[in-house]
Amino acid sequence: MKIFTTKQIAAIDKFTVENEPIADIDLMERASLQMTNWIVQQFSTEERLLFFAGPGNNGGDALAMARQLADLDYQCEVYLLDFGKALKGSPAINYKRLEEQGKVKLTKLRSENDFPQIADTDVLIDGLFGSGLSRPLEGLPAQLVQHINQLLNAVVAVDIPSGLMGENNAENNLENIIRADYTLTLQFPKISFLFRENEQFVGQWEVLPIGLHPDGIRETPSPYSFADAADIAARLPLRTKFDHKGTFGHALLIAGSYGKMGAAVLASKACLRAGAGLLTAHVPHMGFPIIQTAVPEAMASIDQHDSMFTSFPDLTPYAAIGVGPGLGLKRNSCRALCDLFDEAKIPMVIDADALNILAENEKWLEKLPEGSVLTPHPGEFRRLVGETTDSYDAVQKQIAFAKKYNCVVVLKGAHTSVAAPDGTLCWNSTGNSGMGTAGSGDALTGIILGLLAQGMASFDAALVGVYLHGLAGDMVAKKRSEFALMAGDIIETLGKAFLKIQKVS
Repeated sequence: MKIFTTKQIAAIDKFTVENEPIADIDLMERASLQMTNWIVQQFSTEERLLFFAGPGNNGGDALAMARQLADLDYQCEVYLLDFGKALKGSPAINYKRLEEQGKVKLTKLRSENDFPQIADTDVLIDGLFGSGLSRPLEGLPAQLVQHINQLLNAVVAVDIPSGLMGENNAENNLENIIRADYTLTLQFPKISFLFRENEQFVGQWEVLPIGLHPDGIRETPSPYSFADAADIAARLPLRTKFDHKGTFGHALLIAGSYGKMGAAVLASKACLRAGAGLLTAHVPHMGFPIIQTAVPEAMASIDQHDSMFTSFPDLTPYAAIGVGPGLGLKRNSCRALCDLFDEAKIPMVIDADALNILAENEKWLEKLPEGSVLTPHPGEFRRLVGETTDSYDAVQKQIAFAKKYNCVVVLKGAHTSVAAPDGTLCWNSTGNSGMGTAGSGDALTGIILGLLAQGMASFDAALVGVYLHGLAGDMVAKKRSEFALMAGDIIETLGKAFLKIQKVS
């Protein structure tokens, strides 16, 4: 699913009005009905709904919702910010409709003295300011936001929490942003919703479709997207009746060191579960009995050193290489990794200690084989690119890094982002906090390696791997809880995740 900046969304709104065609007030009514239906499913008529509205379209949505919900026997009150100017356009029409309906108490807020008394059970609907906001809130709006944030009431934001920018909030005043429990965003998630530091404002967010014109969506270019099941299903490799292990690719995994052979085992199992036809795991001599016993389906290549990575086999048979899980940072391993970069001409998945070695040897980045996939967590990413001011800045540096070194960068997190060399970036929509557990990253490395070995393009392999990894984690969490989730559970559930995606196609 393509996602857009707030300015682009406004343009698609305008395109819809002009080309559906539909009047602006009717499009607002359609959007408001979607949010009204959500409110009805979440809250009872015994709870009083207090609507805080601004003078723009976000306020117009709130006014329409108040009227709709009052017709459904909800106790609604509207508090409209009054800056001394008359409402215009659709907000003015909706305010007049409320007056004519006569079911909703209407109050204009001109100072702090006008703020209402709020009971503990009241539900607060934030419709003060929308995604068109271009500067931090101040004055009376900021005072009202701070007042609402001090309360313990449930807060529902219309489209976007008031005060939050749709993309970059580096220059924003975070004290003057609504802290919503729920955000009902229209048609697309806002880019800022996908960043860790904004969870405190957005709360749980849900995308509500409002029927924006498909041609407007299709014709508006965007480097950003949000992974959904249909997109992932379309990227899965096709299998035919006469395919065999030779056509599903031979993967080489270089992993493990003394005390860290578990990483090699997990990555190996994940690679095979992801569909690789053959896997050779290159491990230190002491790891030979471990890998042969724990993963009998894998072949073993034995390093000349007893406890660390110092060499690698002839690369001719392999379709893709994975390196890093449990590798260690010894000098001999660093030297061997440099030699591997010099010799490899096939896509690589680079993770964990291999990333840390790269971060200490920046010139080696020029050696990366075309189609390589780097899978850093935030700490490893900062070691590669330097410090970042916030998640928006991190994403920009991720895109720049992928373009500079002609590679795919997977920045792991709650909404893992996958950046391609062409400057496009996709956020993942699956996964949960239970996946923040030992070995989860090793499993992801193995999954992406297995998909690469089958001949998938690097960006596709990374995106599909991330999605399936998260989907399997979600399926485990529903069964065992996020607390009890382990990396091995993710690997064992990959088959069910594949089946679920295949049903979409």
